[in-house]
Amino acid sequence: MSHTTNASAKLLARVRRIKGQAAALEGALGEGAECMAVLQQIAAIRGAVNGLMREVLEGHIREHLGPGASAAQRGAETEAVVAALRSYLK
Repeated sequence: MSHTTNASAKLLARVRRIKGQAAALEGALGEGAECMAVLQQIAAIRGAVNGLMREVLEGHIREHLGPGASAAQRGAETEAVVAALRSYLK
C-alpha cells in the first residue's frame, strides 16, 4: 500500500489549504491588493507547498528506501527521488 494512501486525509487537508490560499491570492490580484499582501500570500503558498513536498518525500523515503528495501529497489528509488528533487528545485 502506498504511504500517500495511508496519510491521504492529512495530505488532502494540506492540499485544500493550498487551494484556499491560491484562491485568496487570485482574489487579491483581481482586487488590486497591496503588493506586500500579495507577497505575503505567495510566501504562504510556497511554505505550504514545501511542507507538502517534505511530508510526501519523507514518507516515500521511509517506505521505499528503508530497511526492508532490497539493494536493487534502493538504487531505483534513489534515482527516482533525485529526479523528483531536481524537477522540484528548478
